[in-house]
Amino acid sequence: MPGALSGFRIIECGEMVSAAYASKLMADMGAEVIKIESPHGGDAARQRGPFPGGEPHTEKSGLYLFLNTNKRGITLDLEQPQGQEVFQRLVKDADLLIHNVQPGHMPPLGLDYDRLAAMNPRLVMTSITPFGLRGPHAEYEASDLTLWNAGGLCFLNGGGPGTDHLPPLKAFGQQSGFTAGVHAAVASLGALFARLRGGLGQHVEFSVQECLMGISEFGTMMAAYAGVAVTRLGHKPIQPLDLLECKDGWIFICCVEEHHWHSFVDLMDNPEWAAEPIFEDRLKRGESWDALKLLIQDWVKDFTVQDLYLKAQARRIPFAPVSTMGYLLNSEHLNARGFFVQLDHPEAGSLTYPGAPHICSETPWELRRPAPCLGQHNTEVYTELGMTAQDLAALQRAGTV
Repeated sequence: MPGALSGFRIIECGEMVSAAYASKLMADMGAEVIKIESPHGGDAARQRGPFPGGEPHTEKSGLYLFLNTNKRGITLDLEQPQGQEVFQRLVKDADLLIHNVQPGHMPPLGLDYDRLAAMNPRLVMTSITPFGLRGPHAEYEASDLTLWNAGGLCFLNGGGPGTDHLPPLKAFGQQSGFTAGVHAAVASLGALFARLRGGLGQHVEFSVQECLMGISEFGTMMAAYAGVAVTRLGHKPIQPLDLLECKDGWIFICCVEEHHWHSFVDLMDNPEWAAEPIFEDRLKRGESWDALKLLIQDWVKDFTVQDLYLKAQARRIPFAPVSTMGYLLNSEHLNARGFFVQLDHPEAGSLTYPGAPHICSETPWELRRPAPCLGQHNTEVYTELGMTAQDLAALQRAGTV
């Protein structure tokens, strides 16, 4: 059965995560995506691990393999005049052009929406940029670390209660790119649906900074509406509401409601210290958490995460395992839902990939092909553009593809 986005043609340009993830989401739902890479090494994501067996290889990057399923890949030097001619032929029949090229580098690569729209008025172009295309910071370049700080999220992130004095901390990996990719895909689809009504495309200008500010829960609203700068939580006024260490990992303990606390005390076989006046309600337990945490930790350390979780669950106490990726890979629930997918790649071999967080009853999500090797579909795609083998050979000699 065709995917939900079958019939849409997308051209992707850029490096690393945001544009690649946005177009992956659409490719996995059936859109045709042609990924353009430089013939001089390809996407920088190819240099990022993890790598199977721990040996770096441009065709085996776990990050690249995940981000580029269901795409066809070509090489094309957009800085060459010949490369621009080919690029314009590609864009002429495209529905969407999505890129994350820094604003200062867009003109040399021909990423000028007005010029491209003159050739293809139905074209939607989504420009994922650190700070947008207008404003005093528009020309600034940025990394994941820069963007997490620019969006205000590092200031809210830290080591938990009692560590509010420590420096800001960013999330692991390229999370700003993944977050921007999801939002950019939604914005791109919105522009494509608007085209169904009006017939014309548009330029979607996307700011990663503003995207990250928008997911900071109530941080932005508190500053705007109450004049209060939200900070890291620090010491919690009510307890137990914390992470504790078991034999084999961490568990989140939450029993601030009195009936949850009493059930937890019963689970611990009613130790004498639980009846002390300094622990008689959640506020006093919060004031005395330094002492109480040591007592609970001493009891928790003798259990495995799963054993304690199930014991608490049986008494309806809201504990939660702190899942590691290794644990999730073997999760009974995720595997029962078919979340993980095995896919063969000509260079990397058979690997396990995360699937989709959604199930469409009539237009199912599907991994149809692995990530392309560098330039894998040059002959196929360029032949579709009307080029001959001689044309392609000439472009290869010139270093254009």
